[in-house]
Amino acid sequence: MKFLLTSGGINNKSIHDALVDMLGKPIAESNALCIPTEMYGHPWVGPRVKAWQFISGKEENPMVGLGWKSVGVLELTALPSIDENRWIPLVQETDVLLVSGGDALYLCHWMHQSGLADLLPSLNSVYVGMSAGSMVMTPKIGEYFVGWDPPGGGDETLRLVDFSIFPHLDHEMLPGNTMAAAERWAAEMQGPAYAIDDQTAIKVVDGAVEVLSEGNWRLFTP
Repeated sequence: MKFLLTSGGINNKSIHDALVDMLGKPIAESNALCIPTEMYGHPWVGPRVKAWQFISGKEENPMVGLGWKSVGVLELTALPSIDENRWIPLVQETDVLLVSGGDALYLCHWMHQSGLADLLPSLNSVYVGMSAGSMVMTPKIGEYFVGWDPPGGGDETLRLVDFSIFPHLDHEMLPGNTMAAAERWAAEMQGPAYAIDDQTAIKVVDGAVEVLSEGNWRLFTP
């Protein structure tokens, strides 16, 4: 699987061009599935109007509304109650998974519960994450970002990439997300960690990591 891990969605030309390159064809010829589950676990976003905005493509941070050939909704909390033959082929055939922000640990829990976590490494599609949708791919998120408490506790996530992510660096709506805060957060991480703003994304293809940025970012190493 190829990963495009963003803080604020596909919101500049560098990130948009990278997505098209990873797809290998125009967005208008690509089929997408969007995952809104993570939004329900976060008090700021769901299940209020923001979940509807994301699914309908009316989101502030462009993802679903980019002009895809088709868009389906993959609701992870529903998957354990339906036959795998109803959804696994659909996921395997899609060109891109679009995963919005929300609560990374809630998303991780339902990725495991639904079986999607086991399926992800075998997919040939592009995974596009935003904020929590990006953080869930990392080894851990750090105590700074723990909101929803998983049944087993902790802050561990899927480990499908080998670095951690501090999103929304210097965001005007998140005054605590300063570089100094990112430095303190990174000191708790046991591996490489990136602080990225909303004009930055991290591209991972076959283990090769590339930062795409029209903004501000920093790599912290142990």
